[in-house]
Amino acid sequence: MKIATFNINGIKARINALPAWLDEAAPDVVLMQEIKSVDEAFPREIFEERGYNVEVHGQKSFNGVGILSKYPLEDVQRGLPGDKADDQARYIEATVVGARDAVRLCGLYLPNGNPAPGQKYDYKLAWMKRLRARAQALLAEETPFLMAGDYNIIPQPEDAARPQAWAEDALFRPESRAAWRELLALGLTEAFRARVQAPGHYSFWDYQAGAWNRNDGIRIDHFLLCPYTADRLRDCQIDKEIRGHEKPSDHVPVWVELDL
Repeated sequence: MKIATFNINGIKARINALPAWLDEAAPDVVLMQEIKSVDEAFPREIFEERGYNVEVHGQKSFNGVGILSKYPLEDVQRGLPGDKADDQARYIEATVVGARDAVRLCGLYLPNGNPAPGQKYDYKLAWMKRLRARAQALLAEETPFLMAGDYNIIPQPEDAARPQAWAEDALFRPESRAAWRELLALGLTEAFRARVQAPGHYSFWDYQAGAWNRNDGIRIDHFLLCPYTADRLRDCQIDKEIRGHEKPSDHVPVWVELDL
């Protein structure tokens, strides 16, 4: 099963580019971030006619997450547990059943956190604590799962073309990376680094200052796999080339191939 994560940066802006990538890459499942649309306005017909089941958790103008799946989706839940007052659409869960096994999909759009320090950064770190608690709960239930999406975390210096430029940014501050390591310490596997150890691989290039042309990127879109799911990992890659296509998102898809 090929499962991708893709911050599309607005479904209206990507109304042609996203279907074109789907037709070319043929993922079985896509976890989307920043759909920037309320549920009722999401153009589900475009994806349903391609054989995808569609589930979204939207919000007007910003945020919003969703799942496209060629397999049935079961037990869909919207919102990250742990804070009933949090009304930002950043998290969606569903179970997908493959040919042999099922896996719980946790699609996330982690807060950016800038400016840091400040309230937005406090929200980011609190959100990461809730995410860790959710991972702990799924591990305790022995539920096979993966957590994938735009983490807004640069894990290591080699995940940025110019790490010094991000030193005080919420994506790279020590507290952010410590929270990331706490997730890994639960026994989760970072899929891309399990397959590729070399530097110079990125999933985001800013629209400004010619970042794409200079390959001035960062790697912030990740898959974390529980031990059961990690045992079924066959590959993990970044579809870098679509950043150079017409009207691209500032992110590119990352995908895993799982033996499910």
